[in-house]
Amino acid sequence: MSHKSGTARRIGPHRFTEKQGHYLAFICVYTRMFGQAPAEADMQRHFRVTPPSVHQMVLGLERDGFIRRQPGVARSIDILVPPQDLPILDWLNLNPSKPL
Repeated sequence: MSHKSGTARRIGPHRFTEKQGHYLAFICVYTRMFGQAPAEADMQRHFRVTPPSVHQMVLGLERDGFIRRQPGVARSIDILVPPQDLPILDWLNLNPSKPL
């Protein structure tokens, strides 16, 4: 499959775009490093995008079943994709079974 941003990739039983994979990996790594999920403002700063862009990505990840959130609870993102299925973690040479 193509590796262009926005094209779907097949990783295990999950199908997400490269950009979605980057957001999922960021959420995973941030949560492991800081013990809580990132706020949308953290993702905005990291990816250098607008607040509506981050919010739409979060809504899309939730709609597609890659994350779960608790309504009205800040920093409540739970990733539903196993860390080993996130391709960016391989690139970072991180072992998802070991703490950072």
